[in-house]
Amino acid sequence: MPTDARCLVETDESGPVVRLTGVLDFANADVVRDALLTRLCERPGPVVADLTGLRVTDPAAVGVLAEVHREVADWPAAGLLVCDPGNTGRPDPALAGVPVWPTLDGAMAALAASPMAAVLNTDLAPALGAARQARELVADGCRRWGVPELSEPGTIAVTEMVNNVVAHARTPMTVRLAPDGVQLHLAVRDHSSRQPTFAGLAPLTSTGGRGLLLIDTVARRWGTSPVPDGKVVWCVLDPADQPAP
Repeated sequence: MPTDARCLVETDESGPVVRLTGVLDFANADVVRDALLTRLCERPGPVVADLTGLRVTDPAAVGVLAEVHREVADWPAAGLLVCDPGNTGRPDPALAGVPVWPTLDGAMAALAASPMAAVLNTDLAPALGAARQARELVADGCRRWGVPELSEPGTIAVTEMVNNVVAHARTPMTVRLAPDGVQLHLAVRDHSSRQPTFAGLAPLTSTGGRGLLLIDTVARRWGTSPVPDGKVVWCVLDPADQPAP
């Protein structure tokens, strides 16, 4: 789909390849960022950014790919690989940390060698009962993936994420979870640009405001990612962080 007069981003609806063509500079780097994040929000699984038809006028602008790679690192079942035919010698410092291959075949082979983890995904309305449905999804995932010890912290975290959408964003949402080794990655995507705020411990006299504190308590790490038309709130749970039974 064309998204800019100078830089075009074409998404392969039947596969993981996103083709960048035209000219990339700092003026349209945000076009690339938004298109990649949108694709990663819409469908689980890593994507390959194919730069074969792209001309880069400012080498530092390629750093937007590293930015996206870092942004989605803890999302469930997400990731970014890059095919850059010009990257055959010394690695590009702007792509530090990003898996880069000089051919699309090589990138696709790497993707096939690391098949996507199991993933559960559901769309929910911002209504009474949404949190219950999300808890059932997490409990089901923890049973399937052999991490029952993460069922309780996972249901706590997803309840707060979903309730925040119901109470504040008030938009449809997508709940996604996936295992990564012994860890569980959770995310809730909504369609509000309003970012959650975390001010640490809530006063004992307060009647609310503890949702993010609960997530912070049970999760190894958590965060929020602004995306086009909304945000993604995510967290990573690890058995080692949970109290002994």
